[in-house]
Amino acid sequence: MTSNKDRRLEAMHSLEKEIQARDRAEKLKPMKLIAAAAAAIVVIVGGIVVATKYTSEDTTTDQAAANATSAAPATTPEVPNFEPLTLARKTALPKTVSCTYEESGTPAKDAGKPGTENISATGEVRINLETSAGVIGLDLDRSVSPCTVNAIEHLAKAGYYDDTICHRITTSGISVLQCGDPSGTGAGGPGFQFANEYPTDETTEETQQLPVLYSRGTIAMANAGPGTNGSQFFLNYADSPLPPQYTYFGKISEEGLTVLDAIAAKGAKDGASDGEPAEEVRIKHAKVAS
Repeated sequence: MTSNKDRRLEAMHSLEKEIQARDRAEKLKPMKLIAAAAAAIVVIVGGIVVATKYTSEDTTTDQAAANATSAAPATTPEVPNFEPLTLARKTALPKTVSCTYEESGTPAKDAGKPGTENISATGEVRINLETSAGVIGLDLDRSVSPCTVNAIEHLAKAGYYDDTICHRITTSGISVLQCGDPSGTGAGGPGFQFANEYPTDETTEETQQLPVLYSRGTIAMANAGPGTNGSQFFLNYADSPLPPQYTYFGKISEEGLTVLDAIAAKGAKDGASDGEPAEEVRIKHAKVAS
């Protein structure tokens, strides 16, 4: 059985080969360049992948960790300009929706299931993450991803996020701080899972693999594939190119971004480009504003 460590090493070697291959290429046609960039991003997004099953024994966690090399190639290849993710739906949802939350594994902390009927798809919910590094305000947008906001609000009110760590920071390729697992392993979840929302549900077969920029200040759900959202989310402290397969559901406050910048400046442990934050980031309390 392949260990998570072996997967991380394999992912790192794959990314090194990708960088070397791009360095040798004199010039790539636009579509080939986009494909190469997308392939590299598939490796990088290991930083926001969670286990398929929420158990500590699961071996699929971190299936492509983002350990990018720190040395820049002698000749930097031209990188396509990805379009920023539009933070609004093309077509508005009805005022209320129904949500489905399916059972999935043993919860890392028992918080029960969210409600499923007459879920509001209008307005915002403010959640303040009171962390060891400072307060990170999150403004969750029901109009884009109401079932996601409903789940996160439920978990916060139940104390699910209290006294938990943000277990991962990625500083190369993508720029994210990942939180939301009470076990602190990256494999923990709430005992239920739910479907992707925006932007995944507005993509086509042709566009679902084409990266977009999850802009600085956006919040999105970590997952192990479509329909496997649980409790883990990532905070983009800088623009991050990713396939539109991660549910966007809100924005970080300006004060929160200042806190994130300070966390990012310290990087990951041992100078890695991906891993535990160099200084522990603990969510003391997730407070839902009244």
